[in-house]
Amino acid sequence: MKEGEDTSKAAMQENVEEVKGNDKEMLKALRAIDETRKEIDKLAERVGALEVVVSGGTQVSEKEFVVFSEFLMRQLLKLDAIEAEGEARMQRKAEVRRVQNFHDILDNLKARNSKPLGNSGNAVSVTTEWETFDSELGSSSPPPSIPSSTRITQDWERLE
Repeated sequence: MKEGEDTSKAAMQENVEEVKGNDKEMLKALRAIDETRKEIDKLAERVGALEVVVSGGTQVSEKEFVVFSEFLMRQLLKLDAIEAEGEARMQRKAEVRRVQNFHDILDNLKARNSKPLGNSGNAVSVTTEWETFDSELGSSSPPPSIPSSTRITQDWERLE
């Protein structure tokens, strides 16, 4: 019975060490998230100040929006580099959503800033220019030239 007890104690000790290791990893992740959160808080204050300026009708340089977007993207990259499980993972996700929200606010401010004074401050119009490609796809006629080594058939294999 002594040998079984020793094996059980060794297994229990391994489990304790594993939990301690996991706790250390979680603490490390939580600290990294907290440091990033502090930087995001500073950016949040600056985005808020920018919102006040734009809402007041002051024209802001396009460069300001680019710089803020870059700072936010850096925070997303930092958060992405943090390996986290459990509670730390949930906190990391919350911070990612927060950064994405600030990025959306910046996009809206940028759109409002680009409009001349006198337009409604709440209306936002975003347009995207899509590049079109000439394609034979979807055409009912065959492509203009088919290599002679290619044979087009309509023989289909049936799977049963």
